[in-house]
Amino acid sequence: MGASMSMQKGSNTPVPAPQVRVELGWGAGPAVPDVDASALLLDSGSGKVRSDADFVFYNQPTHASGAVRHEGKQSDSDPVTDRLHVDLTAVEPTIERIVLAASADGGSFGQVPGLYVRVTDASTGAEIARYDSQDASVETAFVLGEFYRRQGAWKFRAVGQGYGTGLAGLATDYGITVDEPQRTPPPVSAAPDTSNATMHLRAPAPTPAPTPAPAPATPTPPPAAAPTPVRLSKVTLTKETPSVSLTKQGGTSGALRVNLSWQVRKQFKGWGAKLGRAIAMHGDLDLDLCALYELTDGRKGVVQSLGNAFGALNQAPYIHLDGDDRTGGTSGENLTINLDHRNDLRRVVIFVTIYEGARSFADLDATVTLQPQHGAPIEFSLGECTVPSTVCSLALITNTGSDLVVKREARFLVPERGVSPQRTMDQTYGWGMNWTPGRK
Repeated sequence: MGASMSMQKGSNTPVPAPQVRVELGWGAGPAVPDVDASALLLDSGSGKVRSDADFVFYNQPTHASGAVRHEGKQSDSDPVTDRLHVDLTAVEPTIERIVLAASADGGSFGQVPGLYVRVTDASTGAEIARYDSQDASVETAFVLGEFYRRQGAWKFRAVGQGYGTGLAGLATDYGITVDEPQRTPPPVSAAPDTSNATMHLRAPAPTPAPTPAPAPATPTPPPAAAPTPVRLSKVTLTKETPSVSLTKQGGTSGALRVNLSWQVRKQFKGWGAKLGRAIAMHGDLDLDLCALYELTDGRKGVVQSLGNAFGALNQAPYIHLDGDDRTGGTSGENLTINLDHRNDLRRVVIFVTIYEGARSFADLDATVTLQPQHGAPIEFSLGECTVPSTVCSLALITNTGSDLVVKREARFLVPERGVSPQRTMDQTYGWGMNWTPGRK
């Protein structure tokens, strides 16, 4: 199917590829609400999820089976896109349908121009299906399409069903238990207005006669704990609103997990042509997630894979780099900060360097997620790199004494000749450390 052909609502088409990418896209603009892609894996018997684990979205990005994962958003492009990766060969036999949904945060889909869902072959990029939404108005959530099994093969159907109740209402309809914020009930009026109401009067119940105490019964085991409801809250940092308080979010204890995921754009232009050719030839882009830290006792240092300086969680510097990922896809690079020791941390700059495989960050779509153990996840896109940069600061975490603040940096830096990326980051943020060459 060509890119210009949009499916009609209700129509379907075969999906021949074993692995596909689902791209949700829409037009950028100052008054356009934030839009998010999600997927629900539905049981063949009930037509609903088996549990809350069958809901894949920004707070729960990977299904346990590995069949569906949320790849992240590219917010600084037009169209803006949010992507899911679906491995149809890994879908469990009891799952009959995968519903592909969109939700609008801060407005309705009537304010979202050019909304579409597009399915492509994950290995070749060839378009398999596309559906353009044409009639959105007050809806705040949409089922745009679905994958479904038919005689042992997968097909895609264009759905186009809107919801006025947002992602929470859509998810609840499919059996998800949603953790909604508590609302204060309206005060009860002392003298209710009964002019348009029918009164049902009931005689007071008689006082029951006392009864003897029953014999002690065999104690029953306590009921099983209810599953933890799915949290839909999140924080997206932008150029206009770059900072968030972890203190106000309630996220100042436990582990703060920092994730960098990326993928390479297909267009080869300018600096991107150099990066694109490097990937095409070597297929081995190696990005390193790092952190400069300053402790409240004045000690300073770096956490990075170079020199095996992976750090530690339960002793200084209370920051640990999980490993070295060269794919950027499934998990990307991960770093953990122990916020139980937040009072020992004065400031932390999280940054990324290109170790090998490319000459700059051009044509790289990268998403940063900071997931506190308690509190909403914080997500942002790095945006487009237009300079020959080999080092980029991602986020600055500052302890002011009364507050713990996360600030989106997304600054692409160009090291001077003979100056390392780490030293460049040091000079930019005034760390004042001595540097020696390192290797891994």
